[in-house]
Amino acid sequence: MTLNGYCRFLTICTLIFPKTLCFLPKQQRVLLLSFDGFRWDYIYKFPTPSFHDIIKNGVHVEQITNVFITKTYPNHYTMVTGLYAESHGIIANEMYDPVLNETFSMNHMTIYNSKFWEDAYPVWITNQMQGHRSGAAMWPGTDVQIHGAFPTYYMHYNESVSFEDRVAKLIEWFISEESINLGLLYWEQPDEKGHLWGPNNPRMKAVIAEIDELLDYLVQELKKAKLWDTLNVIITSDHGMAQSSADRIIELDQYVDKDLYTMIDHSPDVAILPVEGQLDAVFSALVKAHPHMTVYKKEDIPYRLHYRHSSRIQPILAVADEGWEILQNRSDHFELGNHGYDNILPDMHPIFLAHGPAFRKNVSKQTMESTDLYPLLCYLLGIEPLPNNGSLEHVKDLLVSAAPKEPLDRHQEESYAYYSGIVLGSILVLGFLVMFVKHLTRSQVSAMWIQNTEIAQPLLQS
Repeated sequence: MTLNGYCRFLTICTLIFPKTLCFLPKQQRVLLLSFDGFRWDYIYKFPTPSFHDIIKNGVHVEQITNVFITKTYPNHYTMVTGLYAESHGIIANEMYDPVLNETFSMNHMTIYNSKFWEDAYPVWITNQMQGHRSGAAMWPGTDVQIHGAFPTYYMHYNESVSFEDRVAKLIEWFISEESINLGLLYWEQPDEKGHLWGPNNPRMKAVIAEIDELLDYLVQELKKAKLWDTLNVIITSDHGMAQSSADRIIELDQYVDKDLYTMIDHSPDVAILPVEGQLDAVFSALVKAHPHMTVYKKEDIPYRLHYRHSSRIQPILAVADEGWEILQNRSDHFELGNHGYDNILPDMHPIFLAHGPAFRKNVSKQTMESTDLYPLLCYLLGIEPLPNNGSLEHVKDLLVSAAPKEPLDRHQEESYAYYSGIVLGSILVLGFLVMFVKHLTRSQVSAMWIQNTEIAQPLLQS
């Protein structure tokens, strides 16, 4: 076989088995996007063609079990650390740390107190410590100096900055000379409107339609920047949303003297700090006060919630049943939609879908834990994860590079074809290498023989 023949052979192998021949693939890049409060079933309740197009060409997990409490800050920090709230320390949107004697509140500048965030290392810091660059557009915590570091590029949180401007900035970072390999993008909706109207309100249809359009905008902009086919894009959320009602309110003033405690976090999970010496009195007054409110002492909070082992978790925790609200009295702020309930409840679960070169196509699975996202991110970025509560094994069946232990129901043929292709492609490549070496050896021997023959010939006589 001539050298041109070998080249044609290699070209055919590359066309038929492109993934098999990628011995040194480019480093994977990741864009992680969170639509705050996007409940898992919104894509079934309302028309969402952009979401469904990504599902058709990527992967989809139907039920994500997020962490308790099912609120914004705890879950966004879980996604980027792989830790339960009790371990990473951001246990609520409103917290009091008795060791620091300081308060954390998402409604005040106290969220920028680094001390609250430093029980963990978020993925953007780990990514940078291992030699890469990160960029963040409004992701909770990314404009806080954690362990002395910010993301390589980041935007200070400003709700008035449009989705389009956030996308433009991230694309700029991905294509710049000193480009990022990890981008994080956050959008406030549909959480805000879900609180205002409740998830069952017909007006939510327009809200979800607008988000679907924003997702399409992102896809089109990534395509224009020639990033869509090379970037792994993960679309998820922090929690879902439940419908509340003015007819389902529990007033603590009816059961216990308000001077005996301080309410730290608010409905539907109320963190209660009793006045010194009044713990048992407050607990006794509340423990059986209302059939739709469960009250725990800290040490009795169910283990499955992973919500005991932090000094920021208060001595008493009151949790409302889904759809119920716990207020001090009816003068407190009340919303028609809320979250924070038990993380076992489907209405608290977020969405998860992904598209990119690392992910399989048109593959769905039933469940995963939100803690599993962190080891998945680290795997895609090629960085070493820190100790965490997640497991890459739980999500490897979403990836092109790893076969599921049990074939997914609708895609057995795809899986078999893919791995058969790898085996056959490997055999062909090995055969090519053997023949190529033989060709080079023979060529060198022939050249040496010709050269030696020419030297041995007598000069032509004139």
